[in-house]
Amino acid sequence: MAEPAGRSAAIGPTEPGDRAAIDVSVVLPAHNEELYVEAALGSILGQTWPLGRIEAIVVANGSTDRTNRVVRAFAEAHPELAVRLIADPVRGIARSKNRGARIARGELFLFFDADSRMAPDLVGRVIERARAGQPAGDIRLVADSADPLDRAFFGLIEFGKRLFSIRANMLYCARDLFERFGGFDERLRHAEDRDLLLRLQRAGIAVGHLDESFIATSPRRLRRLPFRLGTLTTLGRWTLGHLGIGRRWPY
Repeated sequence: MAEPAGRSAAIGPTEPGDRAAIDVSVVLPAHNEELYVEAALGSILGQTWPLGRIEAIVVANGSTDRTNRVVRAFAEAHPELAVRLIADPVRGIARSKNRGARIARGELFLFFDADSRMAPDLVGRVIERARAGQPAGDIRLVADSADPLDRAFFGLIEFGKRLFSIRANMLYCARDLFERFGGFDERLRHAEDRDLLLRLQRAGIAVGHLDESFIATSPRRLRRLPFRLGTLTTLGRWTLGHLGIGRRWPY
């Protein structure tokens, strides 16, 4: 049964208007992620940065499973982390990220997929980068899997990003930049992250690649088709998305 939609709730302990207390807002778009979102939130709970200075915002977009219920249960069990939930009936990755950012209180936004887990030092590393003069950037991805083929696929993606200086996938961005550049383009179905970082780069903003920490992400989409054809379709979708942005922003 679908969860009630269209509502926003602050579940954690901090006051909604208190921006000064929050360093980083972690925004998690989630569509039917009941099996993964608890682990994603748990990895935020495991950060070495003080939890009182982090908030998590889950945007459950078009979810028809128990995602909302899982988030609420997690928040009730862990009041030491401020968790906020938006139940949005409309699907859309860029829209979801923008909706989360609109209620965020942190000076830095970290956009994080709900089927992923962050390394314990990630928030601290992001803050270090931002304070050192890189107010936006993407983050190294690894496969949340022991399968050598999964690991090789994500290793290839990271190699290609470094080789061609591509900034994409999960990212962080200072609040003032995000607001000044209008956030994510909601007309895009894919590569909205690449588009935003390219706009920042074109404006002369120092956009980094954070590789001293990482995000481990689920490789489940690689297995959607038999004979690992999901790997090819995933790679094709990402490539076409980035090429589309490339046509808008030629080198």
